Amino acid sequence: MSYYYTKNSRRGKQKKSKWRRLIFSVLLILILIGSGAGYLLYTIILKPNVWVQKEQTSIFISSEASYQMVLDTLYSKGIIIHRKNFEWLAQHKSYPELVKPGHYIIRAGMNNNELINLLRAGLQSPVDVTFNNLRTVEQLAANIAKQIETDSLSIITLLYDTAYIGQLGFNRQTIPALFIPNTYEFYWTTDATTFISRMFQEYRSFWNPSRLDKAKAIGLEPYEVSTLASIIEKETNKQDEKATIAGVYLNRLKANWRLQADPTLVFASGDFGIQRVLDVHKLIDSPYNTYRNSGLPPGPITIPDPTSIDAVLNYETHRYYFFCAKDDLSGYHAFAETNREHERNARAYRNALNKLNIKK
Repeated sequence: MSYYYTKNSRRGKQKKSKWRRLIFSVLLILILIGSGAGYLLYTIILKPNVWVQKEQTSIFISSEASYQMVLDTLYSKGIIIHRKNFEWLAQHKSYPELVKPGHYIIRAGMNNNELINLLRAGLQSPVDVTFNNLRTVEQLAANIAKQIETDSLSIITLLYDTAYIGQLGFNRQTIPALFIPNTYEFYWTTDATTFISRMFQEYRSFWNPSRLDKAKAIGLEPYEVSTLASIIEKETNKQDEKATIAGVYLNRLKANWRLQADPTLVFASGDFGIQRVLDVHKLIDSPYNTYRNSGLPPGPITIPDPTSIDAVLNYETHRYYFFCAKDDLSGYHAFAETNREHERNARAYRNALNKLNIKK
């Protein structure tokens, strides 16, 4: 009996040992499989999968973009390291059905999950929109269309809509005064209506009570201040004499003189390349010809810089009624109180141009 019991006991222990080894092997396999799957998921989801040459780069996704177009954009820039991993996770997170337009900043070292969440949620970054030194709203529209998604035609269509701009307090001639050159933040997907609405808000902010009081003190409406500022803008690029020139033109307006501003003739002619205004230009039949018409022209001849507007509002008080470019061609002007003195200055300037053979 003792022998039989001992033999059975040994067999039982051997069976238990086999089961333990089997269970251990199965558990080990499951752990290895789990570890492999976990590492695979880590690689796909959390491991950095973005490469950019610098710390960050930008991509633009248009409103008409498909999922494949997004992939083409990412791949053409070499941003995605392991493409299959990115596409697998994008499919599982339903990104192909959730493509959103915008300007996106992609940072070096982002993982697939971070990038897909950024794009899927439409977490776009604003862009800086800058405009200055533009003559017409057509030039403005073309400039803006290069910086945000909206097209220039959409902007022009609104600015030509007299009912629409009338609600803002402008007409076709005065509408350039709406725009205050500066750098503004916009979302790249901004449409034409939103852009103009924002510009109207900036216009109202710029024309604060202080500026409105100064405009009222010199007897001008804000758009008229901008109109005079636009003339000064084309008379000089010297900031330190803008207020002096503003004083000249305001003296003429107060004395009921014609402004006789050469930049208005250039605008009236439509030839913005004119370097020398001639007598023939003074015969142009246009409401912008300030040699033939009294007072200010019907609207700005360029979109004036804020410094030019403030030069009008803070004009220099003096007795000058005349000015012309200095004969040293420095870009500065010679000012005069009398026509006789002015003719002497003008003759010296014409002689300087003749020496350089500038005829037009």
